[in-house]
Amino acid sequence: MSDMAPATIESFDILRLLKSLPHRYPFLMIDRVIEARGDEFGIGIKNVSINEPQFQGHFPERPVMPGVLLIEGMAQTAGVLCVNAHSPGKPPPLVYFMSIDKARFRKPVLPGDRVEFHMTKTNRRRTMWWYQGRAFVDGVLVCEAEIAAMLADGSA
Repeated sequence: MSDMAPATIESFDILRLLKSLPHRYPFLMIDRVIEARGDEFGIGIKNVSINEPQFQGHFPERPVMPGVLLIEGMAQTAGVLCVNAHSPGKPPPLVYFMSIDKARFRKPVLPGDRVEFHMTKTNRRRTMWWYQGRAFVDGVLVCEAEIAAMLADGSA
């Protein structure tokens, strides 16, 4: 039997996301976090709609979600985990995206898809976090990457 208590599982609706992240339309890439276990693990949700501005040019005849926006969805999911673990109840610090490694795009993401961003913490040092991210649509892996984020007080 472990001495550690099980991690509390939380969820974050859109109003809580807006309090945690500085992103707004059209650059907020997650609609909800359905599961968060501290900063250890979280699942962010993106409901992909044809009404999003990127589909006017990527690509009008065959709309495909740009891979860079999938990576941004991963980063925003990780950012929510970092912010809420670092300073619960306080004004959120800024979250800066530091690095992307081993990004792989497996299948196209299309309007109408529901993307799940599964983020697992691999390391943390002070105000820096590293995550392994995997994006799924209907249980199928569509994208994966390793990312790093850093929190800052916003005065820089």
